[in-house]
Amino acid sequence: MRPDVDLTALRPGPLRHRLLALDSRVFQFAAARNWPAAEPVLPRLSRGANHGVLWFATAAALAAARTPRSRRAAARGLASLTLASLTINTLGKRSVRRTRPALDPVPRVRQLKRQPITTSFPSGHAASAAAFATGVALESPAWGAAVAPVAWSVALSRVYTGVHFPSDVLAGAALGAGAAFAVRGLVPTRAQIVPPARPRAEVPALPDGEGLVMVANTASGTAERVRALHDGLPLAEIVECEPDLVRVELEKAAARATVLGVCGGDGTVNAAAEIALRHGVPLAVLPGGTLNHFAYDLGVEGARDLTRAVQRGEAVRVDAGRFTSDGREGVFVNACSLGVYPELVRERERWSKRIGGWPAGVLGALRVLRADRHPLEAEFRGRPRPLWLLFVGNGTYHRMGLAPGRRTDLADGRFDVRVVHGGRRPALRLLAAAVAGPLTRSPAHAAVQVGRLRLTGVAPGTLLAYDGEVTAVQGEVLLEKLPEALTVYRPLPGN
Repeated sequence: MRPDVDLTALRPGPLRHRLLALDSRVFQFAAARNWPAAEPVLPRLSRGANHGVLWFATAAALAAARTPRSRRAAARGLASLTLASLTINTLGKRSVRRTRPALDPVPRVRQLKRQPITTSFPSGHAASAAAFATGVALESPAWGAAVAPVAWSVALSRVYTGVHFPSDVLAGAALGAGAAFAVRGLVPTRAQIVPPARPRAEVPALPDGEGLVMVANTASGTAERVRALHDGLPLAEIVECEPDLVRVELEKAAARATVLGVCGGDGTVNAAAEIALRHGVPLAVLPGGTLNHFAYDLGVEGARDLTRAVQRGEAVRVDAGRFTSDGREGVFVNACSLGVYPELVRERERWSKRIGGWPAGVLGALRVLRADRHPLEAEFRGRPRPLWLLFVGNGTYHRMGLAPGRRTDLADGRFDVRVVHGGRRPALRLLAAAVAGPLTRSPAHAAVQVGRLRLTGVAPGTLLAYDGEVTAVQGEVLLEKLPEALTVYRPLPGN
């Protein structure tokens, strides 16, 4: 060894010594304390959190609440937990190889039956707990407040059972919270991506709901949502009806209402939008279907959001789309499409009453993609093209890969057009388009934004799907924007 090397530079400094000594004293203090209320709880919580089992169960419970916010909170919590676990196991444990505390001062009744064999710093349990709780709270503060005491107890249990020093837990919790914020940086929360409150519309404020006639499609299971709306708007008129009477009741409601309300799935909302446009009345949408794209993209996730908007008179004007073909005309607020998707919609409708919406959608996709078929032939942008799918969104959709798409501006004056070109192996082409996302161009798929679209040479009997409804078109299909044509209630940020 060279004689000029200063060996004191390689030794722990006095500050580190003091911190380690303080850490040890706090551990000794915790071990010496009598915690009668914690004895039956904390060791079980610590074991239950092994391999994230506790948090996966909590996420399942959140998802079972069946609200969009709770499902998003569960997904964000699990994504944050996954990132925290990867970071801890690949970097944290291997970078600082700290030995576990000696168990001598810890009462045997507290000790875990199976002691961990990994290094001590940082605490993986504390990281997972903090990551999950922080991720949930970033999406839903209310659910985060409910999960936080459990997460805090899991972190505390690691010191209580003697498997970690306090600094291990603090460092793990900090890393876990950091992982949740990193996930938010990659995938912003819905609160971060607030739809622009423009152009604002002048609409009547209905403090008690008088003047609102809400038509609810009973087939969508809307009873609970309608009751919640009626609690906030007791003078609103609620009309519940079967699917085959929805359009008739909407027409009646529009003729006498100050505000036309609708609760149901995409098809029901489409009918209400078309009638509201024709009668020139504002629309109030309460999500009541499976997907509820239009309501969620507006920022209306439930009765509370809609009640607030109606009571305060908050609304915006949004675009609608219109298609015409062979004397047939229709309006859409979400999207319309040709190719394999209309066939999928028909298959889904065929099976949904027997096995439910989501399973029917999966089964429909499998049946459509496995069938022996030819691509749609149409003249698109001046050239005849074979197409497996033509998707036309009312407004620009933003998404990452296979994540569900959403729109942040419902009055941008643009159609979001996605094309999957014809060719061999349609299933692979459709999957590649879904994985690649919207901003791609390749021999298999492309995406453009336009204000108007015209197709010619469409074969008779070709199916077109719009907002979950299906119709047949032929010859020329013209798609046009109706800019800011529809007035819709929605809560305005900051009010």
